[in-house]
Amino acid sequence: MRPWSILFALILLALPMRASAQADPTYRSRAEQLVRILAAPGDEDDYFAPLFRDAVPVDRWRAVAADLRARHGQPLSLGSVRSETATAGQVEIRFERATVGFTLVISPQPPHRVIGLHIIGARTAHDSLDKVMADIAALPGSTAFAIAKLTDAGPQILYGHRTDTQMATGSSFKLYILAELARAVAARKHRWSDSIPLGPKSFSGRLAAWPDKAPMTLHSLATAMIAESDNSASDTLLLALGRDRVDAMRQAAGHADPGTASPLLTTAEAFALKMPANSDLRRRFEAGSPASRRALLRESAQRLTADKVDVGSVAEMPVAIESVEWFASSRDMIVLLDWLRLHGGDALPILAVNPGIAPADARRWRYLGYKGGSEPGVMAMNMLAQGRDGAWYAVSGSWNNPAARLDEARFVALMTRALNLLAGDIH
Repeated sequence: MRPWSILFALILLALPMRASAQADPTYRSRAEQLVRILAAPGDEDDYFAPLFRDAVPVDRWRAVAADLRARHGQPLSLGSVRSETATAGQVEIRFERATVGFTLVISPQPPHRVIGLHIIGARTAHDSLDKVMADIAALPGSTAFAIAKLTDAGPQILYGHRTDTQMATGSSFKLYILAELARAVAARKHRWSDSIPLGPKSFSGRLAAWPDKAPMTLHSLATAMIAESDNSASDTLLLALGRDRVDAMRQAAGHADPGTASPLLTTAEAFALKMPANSDLRRRFEAGSPASRRALLRESAQRLTADKVDVGSVAEMPVAIESVEWFASSRDMIVLLDWLRLHGGDALPILAVNPGIAPADARRWRYLGYKGGSEPGVMAMNMLAQGRDGAWYAVSGSWNNPAARLDEARFVALMTRALNLLAGDIH
């Protein structure tokens, strides 16, 4: 999962941000015009370059602008403008109820139309972490959330909502696979450069289309598993490392109830069990002990492969998210992130490949590692962050609703608000 806010451009710059004393007049002019473009339909052809309009048709842009007005009221004025170059930077637009930040890129050639525009977050007036927690708690279904400072004495919870409640967390379970791999490398049982064959394949992910048994390094598999949430990579690593060892890592890394939904399922097994055709196996799995579940997975292996999964039957609405899932509490995930901070070694750069939020927000931190998960009715986001002052924090949030799909963009916005407010509090 890549839960960034909507990408409006083919071009995004990753240059370090530097504040310019005074933005280039042409750039500032385009920033000022953004207020009008956001306020009402019209003049998009003059404002956006063909490159942008090819990527984002005008109708789509107008729908996004309308959604911003619905959420935050009318755009009122231009706020701060921070330049990276004469043609790229960040701008803030003041709406009636919030200030919204954008990455704005204009063409260097006249007439300097906009070639890139990316929402990087909204800051409501008088916002606070308490308000973010209240907004998360008000989401339909059930939620859990925690922020902790990571100290030598262990994680110290600063903010929490249902911190110890076991929640479905989707692909967040891949952090346990990463932790076991890091442990095995530190113990010299494996090296990051070791090569193993790709497989068994799962669905959803770049590696599903790769040749069967393609040689892959453990590092490449781990990067695909974390940064892209590639299911084939995670299933390959889980079985190569040993399911029992990864299950044991849940206990070693501080999971409060490691027997919950144990053994850890591959992605292919989980979604095969959710299939209507396998309802008999699902009922046995739900009622079974960890030992009987392991036996069921061995005996029914031929029915629980990715090629037996009809993705359409499990992709529209939540299915068995309260019983066939990967479960952890917010506290469990924070303790795991702290374990990775202390023992992860070369796993930490892998965690930081995809920061989970817009790059401009991620740059508020010296380091930001991320892994989340989502499927119908389930969303989770887990961040390991180091402030500019060197202090470490962990943020974990989960949202479950067995009755409906989730508004994922809404949850991303809430988690981004939390991270931005935390960054502002400690800087």
